[in-house]
Amino acid sequence: MKKVDARGLSCPEPVILTKKALESKEAVYEILVDNVTAKENVSRFAQHQGYTAEAEEQGEDFLIRLKK
Repeated sequence: MKKVDARGLSCPEPVILTKKALESKEAVYEILVDNVTAKENVSRFAQHQGYTAEAEEQGEDFLIRLKK
């Protein structure tokens, strides 16, 4: 499992970090973001890459789990 902490970053940076992480070909990824726009953009990008994206709120942050 690969983890990416993209809190404090504005788009498109969380998507760029996610794209770089997906190059490692892991089965599961966890992406941590701190705003709704980043959550939606990362989820949409991952789905276009063939991943399922499940987001859950964790306090003020969002944890997005990506699976192939």
